[in-house]
Amino acid sequence: MANLVVHFEIHASEPQRLIDFYSELLGWEFTQFGDLPYWSIVTGEGAIGNVAGQPGLGINGGLTQRMGPKPEAGAAVNGCNIVVGVDDVDALMRRGLELGGTEALPADDMQGVGRVGYLLDPDGNVFGLISPVMSDGSTAM
Repeated sequence: MANLVVHFEIHASEPQRLIDFYSELLGWEFTQFGDLPYWSIVTGEGAIGNVAGQPGLGINGGLTQRMGPKPEAGAAVNGCNIVVGVDDVDALMRRGLELGGTEALPADDMQGVGRVGYLLDPDGNVFGLISPVMSDGSTAM
């Protein structure tokens, strides 16, 4: 088995608020596990069953009830963050702000990588958006 990351989890003080945010922003689908405060997240064709390590498949995840205080504004990242491959970083950054997110790092071109920006979701979790298309329309990767 390849050592791929196959699952991520987002912690939420108010789960429904984040379900609404990510559903609207990225089109993710959430399904609650029975009565548990846990929801599976389908982001698209995920890698959970990709034991052969085929390239190009994303991952799916989960959303769980936060068991402590949410991150304070301006706090350092505590844990891992995810970066989502998208078609238009700038448009999704704007939409994320409209939906109650906060800019963590403005969208910018990174030579050899692409266009990258970071948002804080309404619960203070940081996540990135990345596209291989630079602001001038050229492709970095």
